[in-house]
Order: sequence, then C-alpha cells, then structure tokens
Amino acid sequence: MSDAWLVGRARELIAAVQHTDHEEQLDIVRTLDELLDETQRRGEPVLVAQLLRAAALARLVTRGYAAEAEPLLDEMLAHTRRHGLSLYRADAHALRGRRLVLAAQEDAALTEIARALAILDDSDRPDMHMPRREWAKTQSSAFIDCWLVLNQLGVYEAAEEVIARAHQAVRETAGPHEITLQLINRVKMLLGWGLRLERVDRHREAATKFETAASMAVAVEAPFAESLFPRRIGVPAVDQVGVLAAALAFAGPDPSHVDRLQRLLIEPGYPHEQVIVTIALARCLDIAGRRDDALKALQATRSSLDEDNSQPSMRLNLIRELARLDFEENADRDRLNSVVEYATVLEMELWSLRESQIATLNTRREHERLSAQHGAISQQALQDPLTGLPNRRALDEHLRTLSQSTTAQPLAVALIDLDGFKGVNDEHSHAEGDDVLRVVASTLRDALRGDDIVARYGGDEFVALLPGAPVSAAKQALMRAVNAVSSLPHHLSHGVTLSVGLVSLRPQERADQVLARADAAMYQAKRGGGDQVATANAVPGDGAGPWAETDPPSLSEELP
Repeated sequence: MSDAWLVGRARELIAAVQHTDHEEQLDIVRTLDELLDETQRRGEPVLVAQLLRAAALARLVTRGYAAEAEPLLDEMLAHTRRHGLSLYRADAHALRGRRLVLAAQEDAALTEIARALAILDDSDRPDMHMPRREWAKTQSSAFIDCWLVLNQLGVYEAAEEVIARAHQAVRETAGPHEITLQLINRVKMLLGWGLRLERVDRHREAATKFETAASMAVAVEAPFAESLFPRRIGVPAVDQVGVLAAALAFAGPDPSHVDRLQRLLIEPGYPHEQVIVTIALARCLDIAGRRDDALKALQATRSSLDEDNSQPSMRLNLIRELARLDFEENADRDRLNSVVEYATVLEMELWSLRESQIATLNTRREHERLSAQHGAISQQALQDPLTGLPNRRALDEHLRTLSQSTTAQPLAVALIDLDGFKGVNDEHSHAEGDDVLRVVASTLRDALRGDDIVARYGGDEFVALLPGAPVSAAKQALMRAVNAVSSLPHHLSHGVTLSVGLVSLRPQERADQVLARADAAMYQAKRGGGDQVATANAVPGDGAGPWAETDPPSLSEELP
C-alpha cells in the first residue's frame, strides 16, 4: 500500500460514510482505524494527520460514535502542533466544534471555530510539508469544516464568507468531487438561510435564496457524474441527492416533486438534510391538497430527530413548518392568534441575536489571532532562526530552571563544536555551511532523548542539557550523536565531525562556570583529534588530578 493509495482510500471511505446505512458506517470506521494503524507505523507526519482526521470524521457522522472522536481530535491537535501542520491543526479545531454542537455546547463550538479561522487567517502561504495542490485542497477542507459548524448554528452571514474562501482556495486545483461538494454545501446553506428568513417574514429574500439554490442544483449535474459520491450511473443528481431535489421543490413547489422527495426522504443522510427534504415534501403535498399527509411527514421526521442536536436552527425550521400547517388546518384561529404573535416576536428576537453571535465569533477570532502572533513573536525571541533550535537566551533559561530542579539532578552539560566546519564555508559557500548546520542540528536532536535539550550556542557550537543523566550515561548518548554525525552521507555533512566536552553541573554552580568547564573539555576532545567526547570532572589546577578523559564509553551504561 503506497502512501497515495492510503490517502485516496481514506477519501473514498469518508465520501461513503456520509451517505450509507449504520452497519456500513461501522464497517468504514473499523477500516479507517486499520489504515490509521498502518500510517502510524510509517510515521509520515502529514499522512498521520490525514488519517486521524478521517477516523475522527467517520465517528462524528456515525450515530452514537461522536464521543469516540474526542481522543482522536486530541491526538490530532497534539500531532499537528508537534509537526507544525497548521492547516490540519485548524481542521482539528473545526471538527472539535462539530463535536461540541452535537453535545449541545454551542458557545464552546463557536470558540473552536474562532480558533480554526484565526489559524487559517495566517495560513495564506503554502505549507512546506506538502505540494501546492495538496495544500490548497487541505485549506479548502478546513474552511468547509468551519462552514459546517457555522451552518449548523445558523450563522449564515459568517458561513457565506467562509465557504467563499473555501471556493477561492480550491478553485485552481478542484476536481469533480471537490466541485460537487462545494455546490451541494452551498445549496444546503442557501435552503437553510431561506427557511430562516421566512421565520422573520422576509419572504422575498427567502425566495431569492431558494432560486439560487435551484440554479446550483442544476449546475451540479456534470461534476457529480465524475465525483466520489456513491451514485447510480446514468441517474441525474437530483434523483439521488435529497437536498438537490428539495432545492427545485422550494423554488417551485408543485405535486410533480412528491414522488421523488418521498423516495429520497428514506435514503441515508445527515439529519438536517432529512429536515430540508421533509419541509420541501410537505409544501408540495400541501399544494396537492394532501395537508394531512404533509403533517404526517413532518411529525414523523420530528419524532425521528428527538435525540439529534446536530443542527439546532434546522430543527426549529421543522417545528415552525409543522406549527404553520397545523395552525392553518385549525378552524378556531382566533384562539391561536396570540400564540402566533408571541412566536413571531420571539423569532425576531432570535434573529437579532445572530448579530451577537457574529460579533462574538469575530471578537474571539481576533483574540485568537493576536494571541497566536504574540506567541510566535515570543517563540522567535527564544529560537534560532537557522536551525529551529532554542537560542542562547532560551538555553540560559533552561539551564537556570534545570539547575533549580531536584528531579533534573544529576544534570549533564555538553558543549559541542563542529570539526572541519570552517573548511565547508571556505571551499563551498556559506549557504552550504548553513545546510550543514541544519543537518547536524537535526541529527543531534534525534540522537538524544525527548526531554533532553539541544540549543545553538553560536556559530558552529551547540549545547546539550541532559537532565537526570550521570556523566557515564550522558557520554553514551553523546557518543551516539557523534557516531550519527560521522555516519552522515558526505553530501549532507561535507565530512564534519563533532568534538564534545561533557561535564556534570555542580551544586551552586553558575551557568557561565559550567559552560566554561564544558568548553575546556571540548578543546581537550579537539586536541585528541576530534570526533569524540571528552569528560571533565574537575577544573585544571584545582588539585583534583587528571581533569579530562577521552576513553571510549562503556557499553554497559546505555542512556535510556
């Protein structure tokens, strides 16, 4: 299984899981878990992020499994932070917002979308981890996941902005499936928006939304025929996708739509799609003089959605449609007029609250963006821009913190210098010298433990802090680093090796003192020919006997 096959298979399964029955959904969840296990064994960061997203999304759309998505989303957030995958991190926040909507935590969901959008606002440049085409698709996917939550919450103005950005991100690289998905999503949004406008008596605006949705339902036919959606070959999209058929019915309700809508109503799909199809069907049945059937259809859908919280605004649309038809059927209207008036006033109040939601979203989005910028500036102040390692300022802070921690004792401190580095700059170029520094920095970081700290001290010098490591064990670890660098291909290292001076921090010793001792030990390693580790346990001239040694390490004292 190639990486490309794994990604393609995951996309096929995600397309299928949203339009199939419950048993098949469970099979898809299990299959995606197997694919995720395989990608985690391979360890390629982008591939792992893609499969974590797929496994979480499959659970979010499978009835009764949404809670199982939570640990996967936690893992996705941690993974994307660790590997700098900003687009997938934004997507993880968006999917968490979707999970919170299902848990009826709407305000918390809005916060997650604000976080996602703040990240996307600062992600206009293609990610170095992926090709431009893949980057554009991933950016569009993250925007769509944000849009889904805003659409669920009925914040349509913000949803419109977000889905337009999704379209802009993918317009140059979109395939038939992406185009189909974009059009169907916009149809769903426009229908929900139109129904919301009707609730505040803005019927002309609602009719415009319905007409636009109907035009898009016709336009989706060509890309749908080549998309990944499960479909019957040769059958028009409006005969297979409920919301497309509903769009035509809302724009021109008449009895001719009834049979198709009744058939599509029982097809698997999202609950909010079922609401849209049911309301469209009820209106067509009502025009056909079958109001009792219309009421039965609305009541049946309402009963089937008793435990569904996926789209609060759409649920209100359903109840309002049921109340409207029931009211018109009731002969004693005078007794109900006060209730209708009260409901209308409440609807207007809810409509005005959407402005508050939009303001809240924008405020939190700006707050998250500024917080991220502040964090980035703080990070840059403590990070070496060439190697990505902590800089000298950060090293001083780490050394001060570890020296005061009892759990970090004994603390091994190593000063590392590159042998032969000057020749790289002299014989090649400073650009190639920079490449060597980056390769060595990465090799050092990989050779040591996860909680060890490697910092760039300046020029071609590095410092490693190994908390909880006695000198003998630290020497083993640093010899691994020495051997790893000397074993690098020549075109990467240009033959540089490491001279390492290793000491153990003494009680009450200052940072400059311990680094001076490590520096002296490092020069002893260089005098011994380099490509080795020299340890020092005493300062020269303090009467403590031989102050440095460069003997090979004992294999019996391996650092875990």
